[in-house]
Amino acid sequence: MEDIPEDWGRSVVTIGSYDGVHRGHQLIIRHAVERARELGVPAVVVTFDPHPSEVVRPGSHPPLLAPYHRRAELMAELGVDALLILPFTTEFSKLSPADFVVKVLIDKLHARAVVEGPNFRFGHKAAGNVELLAEQGKVYDFEVEVVDLYVSGTAGGGEPFSSTLTRRLVAGGDVEGAAEILGRPHRVEGVVVRGAQRGRELGFPTANVETLPHTAIPADGVYAGWLHTQGEAMPAAISVGTNPQFDGTERTVEAYAIDRVGLDLYGLHVAVDFLSFVRGQAKFDTLDALLVQMAEDVKRCRELIAAATPAG
Repeated sequence: MEDIPEDWGRSVVTIGSYDGVHRGHQLIIRHAVERARELGVPAVVVTFDPHPSEVVRPGSHPPLLAPYHRRAELMAELGVDALLILPFTTEFSKLSPADFVVKVLIDKLHARAVVEGPNFRFGHKAAGNVELLAEQGKVYDFEVEVVDLYVSGTAGGGEPFSSTLTRRLVAGGDVEGAAEILGRPHRVEGVVVRGAQRGRELGFPTANVETLPHTAIPADGVYAGWLHTQGEAMPAAISVGTNPQFDGTERTVEAYAIDRVGLDLYGLHVAVDFLSFVRGQAKFDTLDALLVQMAEDVKRCRELIAAATPAG
């Protein structure tokens, strides 16, 4: 909070984890941005690091759908002017709802309006809700607007969109369902590190991605998608798993850039977007059988990506 400028004026604020910035989150954030434009003030998103559950219940940190820099990018695309990431500590978790309102919304952000979803909770032991927030608004002169974020579609059998549902679909390998909720493919990021280099030996050199902590990684298997680096999106066949063919034990995410030769990505930060599930992880009787399957996987991935890529 000490980074907030001394002369910061009024603002429209929305508070939440906003992991994934999925289509439900987007409804709230867009509403906050629209209200900010009407009032001629900045739109601010307040979020927390680490996830509050990790502080309240250590060891319960949920898999993350998007790292903070990615959330910032997505929020900027929606028109958000500033992102305030508050360090969530044990001490901070003990702030009462009223103290949270004063210390964050009033003293620092000078809230003119606060936009939230219907189930928003805040303050010590999540004792604050939108009704209490509205009461505080009358005392401190800010509006509270509640936006229903629970849209639904075919993902999860019609279950309302949420980060929890998205994580469950990703964990089960349903990256198509996750993409419906997110409004874009699920993404995994990290630095390319040296692996066993077996893919190179087999004729399918892969980028071995050292994923960020707590990343939501799809179920073991082969996927079609894209490998993003240095401003380029390359069609890719993606393998997630322990490499059982070679008795591997460590779970990895590896991406083979289809039809690309001579790529040197070591040490680069890359992103992997998951388009479609192709098949589950398997161990083959022979190396030749594996190579035949890998060629088939690449062919299938090429077809899926071509079908998903708009012409031109």
